[in-house]
Amino acid sequence: MPELPRSSKYRATPDAPLSDGERERIVARLNAAYEGGQVDADAYPRLLDTAFAARTLGEIAPVVEVVPGEVTYDVPAVVQAGTQPPGELAQAKSPSTGLVLGVAGAVVGAVLLLVLVIGVLGFLPF
Repeated sequence: MPELPRSSKYRATPDAPLSDGERERIVARLNAAYEGGQVDADAYPRLLDTAFAARTLGEIAPVVEVVPGEVTYDVPAVVQAGTQPPGELAQAKSPSTGLVLGVAGAVVGAVLLLVLVIGVLGFLPF
């Protein structure tokens, strides 16, 4: 049986009260683990009794150690919207026309400014 890490709230704050909502989530995970064959028929009733008798996080920790972990993050939308098979890169997008014109305009402006500064300082015979 794996032991919970010290950072787990069940070990870090074992005397904290167990809410009914949390108990229900843990029992749902226990039921899913039993249905999936990850908890055997002999341990299941004992774990259920432990879950329903627990009043603190520390008392329900033995049940949490047995059930599979809970996903606590969402998949980013950009990943869900992907149409490429895993491991394949999408085609590169071409730069927008506005971006190309903006960069070209900045380069022309910089060159004109340089010519003007050089002319003012007397380096060019204007």
